[in-house]
Amino acid sequence: MAGPRILDEIGSKLSELAASNPARDFEKNAKALLGSMFGRLDLVTREEFDVQRELLAHTRQKLAELEDRVAGLERELARARDEA
Repeated sequence: MAGPRILDEIGSKLSELAASNPARDFEKNAKALLGSMFGRLDLVTREEFDVQRELLAHTRQKLAELEDRVAGLERELARARDEA
């Protein structure tokens, strides 16, 4: 998930600023604010994304197989009508 990585990067930058600046409360407040903002976003983990991608690929494959099967059945039905 991109959120924690971004928070870590921002946190390290804020730590650098706080080391040269006596306003350490700013770092704490900024982290809390950013954490709250990212918490409200509809983000998924990489693992969840990969699972959904695999599920979608499987579903697409199954759909293609079913479409081929229906097309074959329709051809058979058309032949049977022509023969009758």
